[in-house]
Amino acid sequence: MALILKSVPAARGLRWIGDAFKLFARKPMAFSALFTVFLFGAMLVSLVPLLGGLVQMMSLPLLSLGFMVAAQVALLDGKVHPRQFIEPLQTDPMRRSALIKLCVIYGVSALFILLMVDLVSDSAWARLQALMAKGDAAQDQIDALLAEPGVGAAVVLAAVLGTALSVPFWHAPALVHWGGQSAGQALFSSALAVWRCKGAFLLYMLGWLGVILSFGLATAVLFGMLGQPQWAGVLGVPAGLVFSTVFYISLLFTFNDSFGGSPVQVDALQAGDGSPPASL
Repeated sequence: MALILKSVPAARGLRWIGDAFKLFARKPMAFSALFTVFLFGAMLVSLVPLLGGLVQMMSLPLLSLGFMVAAQVALLDGKVHPRQFIEPLQTDPMRRSALIKLCVIYGVSALFILLMVDLVSDSAWARLQALMAKGDAAQDQIDALLAEPGVGAAVVLAAVLGTALSVPFWHAPALVHWGGQSAGQALFSSALAVWRCKGAFLLYMLGWLGVILSFGLATAVLFGMLGQPQWAGVLGVPAGLVFSTVFYISLLFTFNDSFGGSPVQVDALQAGDGSPPASL
């Protein structure tokens, strides 16, 4: 199926989030298990000396594509399972080679960004990441580290370079898998699609920020009134896992609106008007 580059109104960005939550609600345990399997695999990979971190970052394009495949199947009431992470690698050699290239390019680029950020912060960035992993127990140390010269600039640099990296990779794995594009063509097409739908993506990002801040504020107020403020942090862990899972589900809706949908959806809906539902 030929994918058609499309533009969408800005308001569509908020609908991507809403539709992702609706789809998650259909199969919450299956999608949560899918994300948990990935986290467990990433944890095991991190134990590999030297190359573990690089392999972790290289796996992220497959994580996003695996969730898109699973979400597409779930839209058709199919079964969500961990094998969907590797299904894209079981296609023809050309697509498999292009996906591997994307993984390598992403992993190396992400590693370069981390090295640049750590250099700008005079190694404070690595210490900040270690402290943040400890959570509230290290909050005083985190606050002190954030006050150090260079850390603020490192945070800004990480945000700018991270955004620059995510734009060409946003749709690229799906364009290889469903569109048969080469790695280079997929990166260009993805960047062009994000730019054409920049209003929707801006609202999409602001919408996610609103979801996270609203949840944090609501739990802080609720448990503060109950005299148990520490439970807000405890509840934040499962909520973070749910939000991360729903975020990856939402990638399919951004792709469907930007390129007209995936081949499976179109094939399954030939009895309709010929265009797949980009949203629920």
